[in-house]
Amino acid sequence: MSGSTEDSGQVLLVGSSGGHLAQLLALEPWYRDRRRAWVTFDTPDARSLLAGEDVVWAHHPTTRNVKNLVRNAFLALKVIRRRQVDAVVTTGAGVALPFVVAARMRKIPTVYIEVYDRIDSATLTARLCRPFLSAMLVQWEEQRRMYPEATVVGNLL
Repeated sequence: MSGSTEDSGQVLLVGSSGGHLAQLLALEPWYRDRRRAWVTFDTPDARSLLAGEDVVWAHHPTTRNVKNLVRNAFLALKVIRRRQVDAVVTTGAGVALPFVVAARMRKIPTVYIEVYDRIDSATLTARLCRPFLSAMLVQWEEQRRMYPEATVVGNLL
């Protein structure tokens, strides 16, 4: 995907607030000239870090919260249907799954970047998203033990 144009869609950057969001923000040299929107949780740090950005606030908490999983699934379907999304890029966690599945249903490319601090075991979100991904990226060569198909991109932070 090249730089943004008026006719192009946008990249949807999806991640929980905190460390997941920080890792997405580290991609700034890549997304700087692209149309983009963010999906994250409405927390003070996310509001501060994403001031001036196009943000969709997802429902949280997501850990073991079926109600918010369902709410985020409806939100994902609505966002993917109403926006011209070229790709979904995510670092997880719980908010990622509904958006990855909704994008894949519309044949929109989906990219998962495994977080840098999980070297010995796969995250639950990555395992759940994996069947719906166009690409799996990891930050450490050691992570390829869990994801042999992954591309190593190096540390984001």
